[in-house]
Amino acid sequence: MSCIHPTAIIHDSAQLGENVQIGAFSIVGPDVEIGDGCVLMEHVHVNCNTIMGRENTIHPFTALGGEPQDRKFHGERTVLRLGDRNDIREHVTMHRGTGNGGGETVIGSDCLVMVGSHVAHDCIIGDHVTIANQVMLAGHVIMGDGSAIGGGAGVHHYATIGRLAFVGGMARVARDVPPFVIVEGHPAEVRAVNTIGLVRAGVDGNDIDQLKACFKRLFRDAAPAKDRLPDLRAAHTDTPIVLELCDAIEAAGDGTHGRAREAVRRDDRWSRTR
Repeated sequence: MSCIHPTAIIHDSAQLGENVQIGAFSIVGPDVEIGDGCVLMEHVHVNCNTIMGRENTIHPFTALGGEPQDRKFHGERTVLRLGDRNDIREHVTMHRGTGNGGGETVIGSDCLVMVGSHVAHDCIIGDHVTIANQVMLAGHVIMGDGSAIGGGAGVHHYATIGRLAFVGGMARVARDVPPFVIVEGHPAEVRAVNTIGLVRAGVDGNDIDQLKACFKRLFRDAAPAKDRLPDLRAAHTDTPIVLELCDAIEAAGDGTHGRAREAVRRDDRWSRTR
């Protein structure tokens, strides 16, 4: 049985699942779907066109499903989608997508998004992602499964943070972050293999050793990393995790300014309606 505080405002078109809790002074707008077992604490605002899975917890003063901060947005119908069991902390903002970006902002399942972070339009966040306090994700950012980003970091639009990668706090991420590595600094640079994250994710120890050996060749030798890829692929044909790392580095190199997704963006980056 759902528990709705009498001061909460629920739009007639909103759909609530079973055992939903909505706290005092919260607002649920039109065309919102909230799955079974979700908890919206006091002063939560779910604007509109937001689809939420099961057992999400939304803390006070969070704003979900707002209009994107993008001059190319002209009121088209777009959505924000959340998976299951996410913990969204205080003062987080997540905006809907844009027509230019595919129309959806997507949050996976089992994510922790900490206080004051912003997830902009058309971002795609995987499962088991951790976003620390005051992180700023620009539009069209992708974060792979199991990736994490430290407090106060800023990520450039169209950048990709690879699977099980870790971005240090206060970093400025202007290029793609390869999977399985740690990046830090301003601008962010690759520092090491994310051994702790890989172990926690249950990655095989031999695969981690292979990644460490490849890391030395890719990021510590004088030659550009991209020049090393053919030899590494040939030597590790039976190690998918190494091939995944190689593919990500190659894609970033083929993109614009080190961002693979810039090569497939739909708009004119020089347009005055950015």
